[in-house]
Amino acid sequence: MIFDQGIGDLFSIRIAGNFVNEDILGSMEFACKLAGTKVLVVLGHTHCGAIKGACDRAELGNLTGMLSKITPVVDAVEVNYEQKGSSNKELVQEVANHNVKRALEQIIEQSPVLAEMEANGELLIQGGMYDIETGKVIFEGY
Repeated sequence: MIFDQGIGDLFSIRIAGNFVNEDILGSMEFACKLAGTKVLVVLGHTHCGAIKGACDRAELGNLTGMLSKITPVVDAVEVNYEQKGSSNKELVQEVANHNVKRALEQIIEQSPVLAEMEANGELLIQGGMYDIETGKVIFEGY
């Protein structure tokens, strides 16, 4: 819906918190190298619950391990803020922004397949932020 595409027009890989792991990378490699995807977008969104959970250091079953993958971004960003946790909306958004950037870096670092495709001009890898209040996607700064 965000990109005005129909069913089957996009290859969508969704995971709370936009973190990168072997399974996600494998899915991306399939989509890009074998299925012909030409643009790979890591799309965060405003008011992200996973980011809020990571900022609050939430612990709950398997969620704990998932959120731990976002914790390095929280640690790096929150040093600039006196008020910690999800009640600080500016902190949450900055963590979300940096988390998208980190995922973009990890894709290139951890996937020689995607890095080569990008270097050869076969693939555009782009970050963005979906604003859930306006419905707009912002690509600048990623």
